[in-house]
Amino acid sequence: MNQIARDLLAKIEDTSVRVGVIGLGYVGLPLSLAFAERGVVTLGFDIDPAKIEAIHGGKSYIDGVDSDALAAVVASGHLESTVDFDRLGEMDALLICVPTPLTRHREPDLSFVLNTGREIARSLKRGQLVVLESTTYPGTTDRELREVLDEAGLVCGEEYLLAFSPEREDPGNQKYGTTTIPKVVGGVDVAAGTVAEELYKLVVAETVRVSSARVAEAAKLTENIFRAVNIALVNELKVLYDSMEIDVREVIDAAATKPFGFMRFDPGPGWGGHCIPVDPFYLSWKAREYDQQARFIELAGTINVEMPKYVVGKLQGALNERGKAVHGSRILLLGLAYKKNVADPRESPAFEILELLHELGADLSYHDPLIGETPPMRSWPDMPKMSSVALTPELLSQIDAVCLVTDHDEVDYELVLDAAPLIVDTRAIFPPEHEKVLRA
Repeated sequence: MNQIARDLLAKIEDTSVRVGVIGLGYVGLPLSLAFAERGVVTLGFDIDPAKIEAIHGGKSYIDGVDSDALAAVVASGHLESTVDFDRLGEMDALLICVPTPLTRHREPDLSFVLNTGREIARSLKRGQLVVLESTTYPGTTDRELREVLDEAGLVCGEEYLLAFSPEREDPGNQKYGTTTIPKVVGGVDVAAGTVAEELYKLVVAETVRVSSARVAEAAKLTENIFRAVNIALVNELKVLYDSMEIDVREVIDAAATKPFGFMRFDPGPGWGGHCIPVDPFYLSWKAREYDQQARFIELAGTINVEMPKYVVGKLQGALNERGKAVHGSRILLLGLAYKKNVADPRESPAFEILELLHELGADLSYHDPLIGETPPMRSWPDMPKMSSVALTPELLSQIDAVCLVTDHDEVDYELVLDAAPLIVDTRAIFPPEHEKVLRA
């Protein structure tokens, strides 16, 4: 092990290491808080001045990050935040937590990662550790990011260290969070992996060391591909069993009684969130470089992307049976978030359903107790601005249909069942035998 690795390990051991976290969103802010609560001097970087202002005021803008805890570490001086990327050189370790979206053609967009790398390269100094946390395809860290960082004129492995450790955040999960989810760590070389692992040991309960950055990158993709494929499977079964007049959820309930060889996944209106609709396509794109096809990934994508159309088709059919067209019908969506009990709308199928219904001429409204206004959405840039409406008997009696997309606990479902004339239920919340209810 070389001297820069030994020096960093010494700083980690006595917690004098200074950590910079780049990107203060759903991953970066909880990570910053974790290091600051451990007594590590932490500096968060973001291009959004509003986030910096909120942190300085001790106000959290992320579910799961407590404002009082944030205010405490800011007041103690352990956490600071800035838009000044010239300060990157002050840190001993830099953790990159920026988005890795897809282009409109489902190709990886590494612009956030590589632009961050260029910012780091401007002030990269001897002895720094750089860790990428953003989900990406194998080879990004030791090839694309390393190439950008090497522009600083320093030698990777000899003068600075580089590793990958994928984020594993699960918004709304009350059992597992930043410090309790095992942390996979892989370095571009042995020294980088060792130093990165010791750094994360300061704040996480368990680290999982792998042999390389590429293995760590592949592990994160595999986790999300597993979920994407199984979500697609149960969604396809839902459509198939529906044609046979079989309730897929009753089937799954029965199958789940087997104590081995079966893992439960439930169908829904599609996929959503910052990972599942995006990450698998990083690998399917990369596979082409090796003259390979990721057929399961592409098929899962096709099935899950089509689910909002299936839901709208079921709604359209139900209205037709009542002598109504979608055009001009007053339709209320219940829930915009991509999963229950979180205020996270990223890639939610609700927006695709809204867009499809809008194109058919529906009179649309929504209720979501956690999302008061529709935010700007990358995948739906033309989505009209809407605000959540209050769920009242008067409102429900005046609409033509409710479409349940996200099953937040904080919703009066009895009220909906009593007052709404028609309910299209994508989450199996309402009794399927009720004359008002149609499962989709």
